[in-house]
Amino acid sequence: MLLENKVALVTAGASGMGRSGSETFAAHGAHVYVVDMNAEAAKEVVEGIRSAGGSATACVVDVRDLDALKALAEQVTAEHGRLDVLYNNVGIPGAAGLDMQVEEWDTGIEINARASFFLSGYLTDALKAADNASVIFTSSTSGLVGSPFSPMYSFTKGGVIALVRSMALALAPDGIRVNAIAPGSVETPGLPAFFRASPEETEKRKAAFFAQIPLGRAAQPEEIAQVALFLASDMSSFVTGVTIPVDGGLTAK
Repeated sequence: MLLENKVALVTAGASGMGRSGSETFAAHGAHVYVVDMNAEAAKEVVEGIRSAGGSATACVVDVRDLDALKALAEQVTAEHGRLDVLYNNVGIPGAAGLDMQVEEWDTGIEINARASFFLSGYLTDALKAADNASVIFTSSTSGLVGSPFSPMYSFTKGGVIALVRSMALALAPDGIRVNAIAPGSVETPGLPAFFRASPEETEKRKAAFFAQIPLGRAAQPEEIAQVALFLASDMSSFVTGVTIPVDGGLTAK
């Protein structure tokens, strides 16, 4: 029970890596705010957590809406007075290539960078009220090396890494740790979107990409969640300002 009696919030917490993070945090004793645009999915995750003996609240929020994010922060503060773990997991692949509409660019920036920046700011007082609070961002190996699929995605995820370093320095005097996870390929419902091809071609591209990974496969969401658990818990009490690749050795080459 590494997060016993702690309060955690997970954005995009109802599917893929976010869902696994929500369930893992709850299994280790945290009350989890499962934040997602999909109301049914959020409800399903919360019901599953509760049926397993855990505690969770579903929050339906469009992270592009800053007023909604501010209201979410106010809700968490009113209900618990503090936040021990903020898992800024939300993100999208975004439009491919260099030929995109301004609206597509803006959406990628809003979801992959702006939302987490402002939510972290709105929740700073709640994080300060906790003991050894942890903020976790989901970056990507595409933030460490270039992405042939989406330069915009690499731009936002690389920016997350720089933001993590800066926030870690800014918040260290308040005892708040800030770190990032940089997943490689992860077997989630959103994985095919990164390959931007027909189902048949996607399978070919996945196989070719996986062959480049030293461990020879994609990660499972649970493997990302275990790293998030480490960063959320007191096991990482002296770790801040770092980005941990969880990529099967891809960026080690």
